Amino acid sequence: MLNVYVLLLLTFCSFSTYASHISDLWLNIKQTLTDTWKSDQYELYIPANTWHNRATYDKDKIDSYNERPWGIGAGVYRFDKNGDWHALYIMEFQDSHNVIEPFAGYGYQTYWRPTENQKLRFGIGYTIGITARRDYNWIPFPAPLPLASIEYDRLSIQSTYVPGIKHNTGNILFTWLRWQL
Repeated sequence: MLNVYVLLLLTFCSFSTYASHISDLWLNIKQTLTDTWKSDQYELYIPANTWHNRATYDKDKIDSYNERPWGIGAGVYRFDKNGDWHALYIMEFQDSHNVIEPFAGYGYQTYWRPTENQKLRFGIGYTIGITARRDYNWIPFPAPLPLASIEYDRLSIQSTYVPGIKHNTGNILFTWLRWQL
């Protein structure tokens, strides 16, 4: 019977520690989002290119798709004490079928700065957003995606890759310009 009490005590202690870590993580996420939301630095987003991976699409599909995603977006951003970028943004663009697609999310990137002047940066990170598409009956769905960028001063060429799980879906490289105002 003593073993049962010891096991219950260990389980409770483990759960309490786990709950404490979850609570700390949630507080950190809330603080990061709050700090970013309150920033007075703004960005403009201009969609530039949508590339459907030729190895995963039939030629007739590629020929029928739009790869010029005209649109626009805006966001608020900040650099943290480590020089990492955080942003909250909204964007709309024409999807592969020439239909407007909205996207809103949070973006994060850490940087490699190869020169001393700090103006040239190579970034890698992620975005967590929500979007909706006509071909999914406008039902909103989450979109956690990788981010990469090449930046100089206030101008960035930023991209994400939308993975696909079957032939003729996903596997899209989406690229936009980001200008820090």
